[in-house]
Amino acid sequence: MVRPVEQGKLNSIADVEGVAVGHVTLEEDLSETEAVRTGVTAILPHAGNWFEEKVPAASFVLNGFGKTVGLVQIDELGLLESPIMLTNTFSVAAVLQGTMNWMLRENPAIGDSTSSLNLVVGECNDSYLNSMRRMAVTPLHAEEAIGNARTDFAQGAVGAGKGMICYGVKGGIGSSSRLARSGEDHFTVGVLALTNFGRKEDIILTNWLADEPAPDKPDGSVIIVVATDAPLDSRQLKRLAKRAAIGLGRTGTSISNGSGDIIIAFSNARRTPHQANEAFEASRILRDDHPLMNELFQASVEATEEAIYQSLFHAETTTGRLGRVVEKGIFN
Repeated sequence: MVRPVEQGKLNSIADVEGVAVGHVTLEEDLSETEAVRTGVTAILPHAGNWFEEKVPAASFVLNGFGKTVGLVQIDELGLLESPIMLTNTFSVAAVLQGTMNWMLRENPAIGDSTSSLNLVVGECNDSYLNSMRRMAVTPLHAEEAIGNARTDFAQGAVGAGKGMICYGVKGGIGSSSRLARSGEDHFTVGVLALTNFGRKEDIILTNWLADEPAPDKPDGSVIIVVATDAPLDSRQLKRLAKRAAIGLGRTGTSISNGSGDIIIAFSNARRTPHQANEAFEASRILRDDHPLMNELFQASVEATEEAIYQSLFHAETTTGRLGRVVEKGIFN
């Protein structure tokens, strides 16, 4: 068994073939005290029709102080049929509406000749820097984020991460990937994290040099999306999501009371058609006791840990509402 330390070519969630990420970043000064510092991020599970070609998925809620949409059905049926959308807490409804608009336009049968639709939206609270009560995100921004999706996406203070704070410095969007290998078999695990959590004194980094005082803000949250091209079912994806929690813990957080720490995992190795005439279907699923499973677990841990740090490394000092400034972390 080989330890999965090798990164993917892009070192991002887009190393899982078919996965793409789109952002819309909103930055506007409204007055001397009010400012928009927020956005939307869309994670596309594959390049086809997500409703007609569903993929296995699962979620794991480490701490449930969050306002997500769609996790109940994912855990019940084990399938993802839409993009995974990220934004700020007060914009969940707008992003839900925009994503619905996109999906209905692409799928005329939804709500007419076939079933309804399960959308997935996650959030973090960016109100320290962003005038969140202004609800600047609109449904159109969600549609634009989906349309902007690409493999060479930006990280840091972009999209849903524009106003986020992590370990007392500027956080946001971070991503990483690892290759899991055993013999001739190899698969990719990619992670994207929206980071908005942690006390400054808790971070575990030996080259951490920042000495600015940390912002006085409520407990934060993190949304972690784990993607893989390994043939896993929903039960196994939940196991993979639980390992991502270990990567989160490696960075130093103890998961505060008011933190929403939510992990969503999916595999695009197999697509389930929305409709089929057959009563049964056959699936190619990795055995739990195959050495590759442990490699995938390790890949999930390592890619999650690095994705969180990447959100810090790519971030930039940001000034927001009330003249508040959150500095970029300083690292050797």
